Amino acid sequence: MIRDHFRVLKVDLSTGRGQIEEIDGRDLYAGGSGLAAFLFEKYARPDKSWEDPEQPLIFAIGPLTGYFPLMSKVVCAFKSPYHDQYAESHGGGRAALALRFADLDALVITGKAKRPSCLIVGSRKLELKDVHYLWGKSVQRTGQMLRRMVGGSGHRSILRIGPAGENRSAMACINVDTYRHFGRLGSGAVMGAKNLKASVIVGDESFDLPASKEYAPLFQKIYGQLTETNMMDKYHNLGTPINVAVLNGIQALPCRNLQNTSDPAISGITGETFADRTLLRNTACAGCPVGCIHLGFVREKFSEPNQYLYRQVSYDHEPIFAMGSMLGVLDAFQVLTLLEIAEKVGLDVMSAGVALAWATEAFEKDLLSEKETLIPLRFGDAGTYAQAVKHLGTGANDFYRLLGQGTHKAAQQYGGQDFACVLGQEMGGYATGEVFFISQALGLRHSHLDAGGYSYDQKEKAKDVAKAVEFLVQDEKARVFLTSMVSCLFAREVYKEAVLADCLNAVGYQNLAENLDSVARRVQKMRWQIRMTTGFDPTSAKIPERFKQVVTWKGPLDTNYLDSLQKTYAQKIREMAKLEEGGST
Repeated sequence: MIRDHFRVLKVDLSTGRGQIEEIDGRDLYAGGSGLAAFLFEKYARPDKSWEDPEQPLIFAIGPLTGYFPLMSKVVCAFKSPYHDQYAESHGGGRAALALRFADLDALVITGKAKRPSCLIVGSRKLELKDVHYLWGKSVQRTGQMLRRMVGGSGHRSILRIGPAGENRSAMACINVDTYRHFGRLGSGAVMGAKNLKASVIVGDESFDLPASKEYAPLFQKIYGQLTETNMMDKYHNLGTPINVAVLNGIQALPCRNLQNTSDPAISGITGETFADRTLLRNTACAGCPVGCIHLGFVREKFSEPNQYLYRQVSYDHEPIFAMGSMLGVLDAFQVLTLLEIAEKVGLDVMSAGVALAWATEAFEKDLLSEKETLIPLRFGDAGTYAQAVKHLGTGANDFYRLLGQGTHKAAQQYGGQDFACVLGQEMGGYATGEVFFISQALGLRHSHLDAGGYSYDQKEKAKDVAKAVEFLVQDEKARVFLTSMVSCLFAREVYKEAVLADCLNAVGYQNLAENLDSVARRVQKMRWQIRMTTGFDPTSAKIPERFKQVVTWKGPLDTNYLDSLQKTYAQKIREMAKLEEGGST
């Protein structure tokens, strides 16, 4: 049903009660990123800690969810345990369609349950179940038990945490339907702080498709572009792991804690190798015909003769970089084993891999000993890293608990800040150069997907600071509107502005269609305002020395260009966040 307001379910875990709120603002904030920021501004307490029970955990979808392919993401917004500031993470799976079929634009969770609990919501259901017996269980085991307990399938989505979230690790993620995640900046710890082991969203309602004559042919046109052209081939075939060999070839792949940007033995973990040796099948988020999720397998042999068990593990470029090249682990099956362990304990694999890479170099330089690490960390030693990932996820001692709060915090205590590969949070899997490093360090989510800095580095030869910063600002604005829809960013070449306007018109959101640019600018501005209200200062961002020592296909990094980019982009962020006269947005 098309409506000009948002339908939001707000649940207080302290009482187990919830209420539906109808909130105006569709034409101003669209949905997704815009709606999540709007609700955070409405319900959050910027003056209180991230773990205060009053702080909201928000899940929001967009106006095109359920109507067009690849509108398959959910935006999760929260105050982050990583830096105690506003944060946003995006996840796929079945959650978006489950919310749509539950007749909700957003779910807002506040309070703290009295005991470890599971929240079950639907269009006609709200239940808070005591699941203390799941506390301490792995993500996989929790999912198995919840599927038996709740039943159903199809439009049902299960969000859950592992021990990392229970221990409030800032690297804890929320697992979504086994193979997708709200990965970055510690959303899993927010659930842990609320005593929320899991949330099940039951899509138990139905909705009519638009009756407009434009809708069906437009859907077919977009579906055809996604499935019958080569626009999405990269994501379905080898997937993003194709980047491993490409980046290694141009000396832009972070290796061994970014001590190198290529490795001569990289063939063991390229996308081609994963596909040839480990790939079982492709799968997809609900509502997506592309199938970009690649599932490999790990196999375990039992003591009985010829008795084996295999398990499916999702992989793409970022996890391969984090648990592969960054740690010097260059065997595809060993990487999958490390990924599976991170999945079980509920860690964001990117932060975990980069953190352990720093710890390994610190161990080599005698800043750490086995007293802290419990095991002798060595680049390339997958067996040792298997233990270390588990130690990090479970918070095995004071060192691992501190490391779980962020590599930069551990480096502040033990030393090695100059080689801590942190750009706002642990770096993404690109060492392309100055524009990417500044884009991630200062970007709102500290994500490689905030803007295409990694692409700009590869395409632009001139070191034009003004041009680069303008690119980051405009590219972020375009992506912000996409994530307000909430589109998978892999589809950004399909969902250009004109196509999005056609989609919104076909569904019945004419005002949004006519005001795409102003809505995008409003949401971009509001997100920066909230981020800065909660403590972010772009002028104080630190770029560790390791990044300034990088050598790529272009040669040594230009520190003067890097510094100029940082100053100019920081000033532009401050300008975007500036309040209008009277303090209004």
